[in-house]
Amino acid sequence: MNDFQKSITLRHLRVISALADLKLVARVSEALNVTQPAVSKQIAELERIVGAPIVIRDRNRLFLTPIGERLAEHAKLTLNQIDRAAFDIEAAASGVSGAVSIGVVSSITTTLLPNTIALFKRNTPLATVSVVEGHFSELYPKLEDGTLDVLIARVWQPQELPGIDQMALFTEPVVVVAGRGHPLTQQAAFDWSDLTDVPWILPQTDSVARKAIDTLFAENGQRPPSNIIASGSLALNLELLRTMPALGFLPQGMAQTYATRGDVVPLPINTHGLLSEARCFWRVDQLASNRALSLFLKCVKQATDELKTIPFG
Repeated sequence: MNDFQKSITLRHLRVISALADLKLVARVSEALNVTQPAVSKQIAELERIVGAPIVIRDRNRLFLTPIGERLAEHAKLTLNQIDRAAFDIEAAASGVSGAVSIGVVSSITTTLLPNTIALFKRNTPLATVSVVEGHFSELYPKLEDGTLDVLIARVWQPQELPGIDQMALFTEPVVVVAGRGHPLTQQAAFDWSDLTDVPWILPQTDSVARKAIDTLFAENGQRPPSNIIASGSLALNLELLRTMPALGFLPQGMAQTYATRGDVVPLPINTHGLLSEARCFWRVDQLASNRALSLFLKCVKQATDELKTIPFG
């Protein structure tokens, strides 16, 4: 144990962490900007330090042994903590104040925003944060005119936007859910044709999410539902699912949370990546002049990295 603690280095941890994700020495070499012999040397040193094989070679690919997998898990946690420490020190030394106004869609509000804001406020107690919920179509014009500094939303068919920079955050499936007493929860199997004529709780008609949902039904050979309640209120939607036989959509993590509480039942039907990607948007010309915005974006990235350490599902 003492030899392990004295001999292990950050370079070793970065190599095993990258190897767990990339599988190829060439890719690890490129990602870490080192030579392939240097990567192989680090692997050999790790195996000497651990006293057991950490990789299995199959042609040109490397697979981690059980010990290698455990080491990679600890490496990722350690590197994440070091990144967090570096971020905290940088933020505390910056003395940032000011204000950040955030627009966010409701399906991300509770997933990402609490940890992001907590991280931001811990390091910038004098900065002001304001949050507006809505859907992308109504929030985006406010980002363009400067009313909002940041927009965080689920996207459908991502595209470049003039004068707007963007950052991919995370990917999480969106699933169909029903209340506990819904008749469909008793069926062993069904398809999209069974879902057309039942009541649905859906986003507003002019929202990006609604257009994506309508397209999803069309791609499965069905017309969009006509028995609809259009609501963006999570609290209301959950209560409606409890009191009437309706269906709705929720992000997988949120659906699992409410399923554990007995509020909803996720239905086993493929939503084909519907609105699964979350992105952050900001005006390019605002970044240099708004130090609070710059720090907030770093907080978003940090919170996203921490979120990814707990796989959805």
